[in-house]
Amino acid sequence: MPDAYALQPTAAARMAGQVCIVTGAASGIGRAIARLLAAHGAAVVVADITTEVIEGGAPTVAAIQATGGRAAFIETDVASTAQVDALVAQTVARYGRLDVLVNNACIRHARPLLDLEEADWQRVLDVNLSGVYRCCRAAVRQMLRQAPMDGVRGRIVNLASQHGMIAAPEDLAYGVSKAGIAYLTRQVATDYAARQIVCNAVAPGKIQTGQGGRALDPAVMDRATRRTPWPRLGQPDDVARAVLFLASRDSTFTTGAQLMVDGGWMAA
Repeated sequence: MPDAYALQPTAAARMAGQVCIVTGAASGIGRAIARLLAAHGAAVVVADITTEVIEGGAPTVAAIQATGGRAAFIETDVASTAQVDALVAQTVARYGRLDVLVNNACIRHARPLLDLEEADWQRVLDVNLSGVYRCCRAAVRQMLRQAPMDGVRGRIVNLASQHGMIAAPEDLAYGVSKAGIAYLTRQVATDYAARQIVCNAVAPGKIQTGQGGRALDPAVMDRATRRTPWPRLGQPDDVARAVLFLASRDSTFTTGAQLMVDGGWMAA
């Protein structure tokens, strides 16, 4: 089976000439997204607070470069306005423009309402939701300065979740943050469509990223397996392929949408 992350020949490269930022791209879903975009010809900026790969393996930039792709790491905490603004400025200084922003960075602090301290609530929202706001704002500012390419000034893909639509059991702040991302996506899409900026979301279901802890809790895994009609749970590459579609020129006349990647969970 061919390596999905190997650099594609020009005829198959769907992102040739595009410059992309992927937040939270050191590990898991973000790492898979960054590698797949780079495999299809994009120059990818890996924006994260670390280069450490939770599931193991070479750092994302090194993995991309090993297969002939272009990538750079810019240390970024999306909870910092100054760092987010610097991320976009440094990307443009290095590559000349910004074509695609993928907002993937997020954290979790799984607690029900009565066990969730206000400081932890604020921290989750500051990273997961306000981080998307900061990154979208910085990206849109830059995209509006750019001439359109193929009728588009820039594309934004936000990572929402099925848990922005249904309860995330005992995980209040995460679910609220993802619901907010879904709304933010629609609002940005409609506000800037006339100015040729595209904004969509991908909403994953249960994705096995290699992360430990609560993600592997038997009760969590049992619920996910029972609720997912497809005969397996999701993998990071499943989400990356959906992002690739929305980030590429293959996606036309689609904005303000939320694409489910959940094995049919929300359809059941």
